[in-house]
Amino acid sequence: MSSLAPALGQIAVLAVALAVAVPFLGRYLAHVYTSPKHLAVERASYRVLRLDPEADQHWKTYAMAVLGFSLVGILGLYAFGRLQDLLPLSLGFAGLPADGAWNTAVSFVTNTNWQWYSGEAATGHLFQMSGLTVQNFVSAGVGMAVAAALARGLARNLQDGRVGNFWSDLVRTVVRVLLPLALVSAVVLVLLGVVQNFLEPQTVHTLTGGTQDVTGGPVASQEAIKELGTNGGGFYNVNSAHPFENPTPFTNLFEIFLLLVLPFSMAWAFGRIVGDKRQGGAVLAVMALLLGVSIALLTWAEMAGPGTAPLLAGGAMEGKEVRFGTAGSALFGAATTGTSTGAVNSMHDSFTAPGGGVAMFNMMLGEVAPGGVGSGLYGMLMLAVVTVFLAGLMVGRTPEYLGKKIGQREIVLVALYVLATPVLVLGGIAVAITASQGLAGLQESGPHGLSEALYAVTSAANNNGSAFGGLTSGTPFWNTLLGLLMLLGRFVPIVLVLALAGRFSAQRRLPPGAGTLPTHRPLFVALLSGVALVVVGLTYVPVLVLGPIVESLS
Repeated sequence: MSSLAPALGQIAVLAVALAVAVPFLGRYLAHVYTSPKHLAVERASYRVLRLDPEADQHWKTYAMAVLGFSLVGILGLYAFGRLQDLLPLSLGFAGLPADGAWNTAVSFVTNTNWQWYSGEAATGHLFQMSGLTVQNFVSAGVGMAVAAALARGLARNLQDGRVGNFWSDLVRTVVRVLLPLALVSAVVLVLLGVVQNFLEPQTVHTLTGGTQDVTGGPVASQEAIKELGTNGGGFYNVNSAHPFENPTPFTNLFEIFLLLVLPFSMAWAFGRIVGDKRQGGAVLAVMALLLGVSIALLTWAEMAGPGTAPLLAGGAMEGKEVRFGTAGSALFGAATTGTSTGAVNSMHDSFTAPGGGVAMFNMMLGEVAPGGVGSGLYGMLMLAVVTVFLAGLMVGRTPEYLGKKIGQREIVLVALYVLATPVLVLGGIAVAITASQGLAGLQESGPHGLSEALYAVTSAANNNGSAFGGLTSGTPFWNTLLGLLMLLGRFVPIVLVLALAGRFSAQRRLPPGAGTLPTHRPLFVALLSGVALVVVGLTYVPVLVLGPIVESLS
């Protein structure tokens, strides 16, 4: 019980902090996406970019703006990585290889932040600040903008497929939400001991009598938006296990709070945007329920651990920082895979087989508990449409969600969304384990080797970015494959979400009738939770059986 008390204590503190912050931030987000006014700095940005923020875009125009903006980001970041050695503040590091620059560019633009390289040994300060950190802001902004467009589509009546203005949504998200929150969070992290400087690598003497070069840098500023934007790319190779990124148990809990607060707040904002706060509360309840189950299972798996040694150590401590322990590592692991963050404070490859399976399952769930900023909300709303459709079939009525009928075209879009990521994951693992270049990257054979490859393709296709760690991924084969999975896993779902938003926007919003399924009550919360689990279970259980489940039984 003594070892369980700290785990319960930190979960309770986190829950209270979120309960206080989410309603306030959710109301603010709803105001950001519904206010007709523009700030002076926003108007200046529109003039410089020659954009009309008042233009109400059709969903196809909105989607083209998302894709075009992201394409420019990929090309720019690719060039930045290739030419790094010619730029200031490179710290003497060479430019990235072609396959590595491709992977990195796609990774950060898609909000995945998968890293095949060691940050402190491959990227200079300018690339970190002006390349990677900038994408941390705008890639998060894209996800939040798309979620706002879907909420707007559900709230509108007969708007001919118009879902808002992407440029206005993006600029508002960055200027009014991400920049101020990241600034405050970075200052807090600096005060708590996270490094922020522009020093050259410092030579220090180790306890064994040798020397080691230690790289500093603008760590706190990247750490803040890395967590807030559910990005996940670490300044250092060991990510949030490094004492310069995450020095104490308190900073560990603070960073977990940062990576959860915006995804939950987006659900709260959704209820206000559609004019029914109860709808946002129901979506948030499903997210919280699924995350709570994930935390409980992963904490149990890691604190119990198999064998005598973990029992004596108070849990499975391999691959974990002693300053966080099993409870802090399990909580971080559940939160980072329940969102699309991908930051890690422990080696997921060293998790127990059940613990690693839970982390994988979180990502396979579509990262909707609570998911990435924006992507978690629109992913959960797509599952809500599935739930309403199935319930409508059971009672013989045309299904409706928030007054919008779900017909053939709508359910086809949702079905394609639900199938897109599993096709990428299962197709990706099939390619990885049948190609000799893919097998060459595996550290282990048997079930755990399959888990290493499965975790990588799942992380890439779901835009998470965390890794098991046993996989040698910095090769042309893996960089190319994972880059393709990240690209398709981000933008295919986004286009389908915007198409559905356009369909809903063009409809008349109908009043609820006697046969309408209430989507704000505990029954719907239970149904939506069940649909999320069943959809994942039917899709991924066979491959999970071959990996973590077989390893658990052996």
